Amino acid sequence: MNYNETSIRVRYGETDQMGVVYHGNYAVYFEVGRTEWLREFGLSYSGMEADGIMLPVVSLTINYKNSARYDDVLKVKTTLKKLPTASIEFEYELRNESDVLLATGSTILAFINMEKNRPTRCPKYLLDKLRNYSL
Repeated sequence: MNYNETSIRVRYGETDQMGVVYHGNYAVYFEVGRTEWLREFGLSYSGMEADGIMLPVVSLTINYKNSARYDDVLKVKTTLKKLPTASIEFEYELRNESDVLLATGSTILAFINMEKNRPTRCPKYLLDKLRNYSL
């Protein structure tokens, strides 16, 4: 289980006057995907922050293929690219209800020790959970 699929309905405020999703919202859809991916492992950003670890995005790429539109139900597929080290990498596919590919993308997030404000290794508890799923 190195991927998660999450559904999102496009809200009116995410679109322009023509009903097309504003390009910046795709990054938000990817964030929803990785947040839900973490939840599958019993983790959350707030829980990691309580343990002194934050995960800022250090790289984001989006390749737009087709337009998402108001009221579409989108499926975000979030895949872990490899076992994390001092960073964690995800790949994304965004599709509509007709299974049309709307966008692909990737993110890299760095593990940061909040006390020292410095990069750190992936927490052992996360690596242990990932290894149990044979990634």
